[in-house]
Amino acid sequence: ELVLKVRVQNLRDNDFIEIELDRQELTYQDLLRVSCCELGINPEQVEKIRKLPNTLVRKDKDVARLQDFQELELVLVQSASSAFRNAAAALSDRPCYNSRASKLTY
Repeated sequence: ELVLKVRVQNLRDNDFIEIELDRQELTYQDLLRVSCCELGINPEQVEKIRKLPNTLVRKDKDVARLQDFQELELVLVQSASSAFRNAAAALSDRPCYNSRASKLTY
């Protein structure tokens, strides 16, 4: 078995999980299927797989070169509605009212 560390890009929880792939069946589709199954993601949501820090995994030969415990990241497709939700969530995290500033006198 080949053991890889996998996570989803840009989640608040940036921990990796370990997945196992059969060394006899090292294909891109197998990597995508197992990673998505373990992370609870639909494979259609994955735009690309990145070997950290900065290398795209694109084909079966790329997968065959992976070594034990290499770190991979699934980059998800950003739909317009999810991008809007992410921006709205980021804005709602910041306070809109500064109570100390309202008490200042000039």
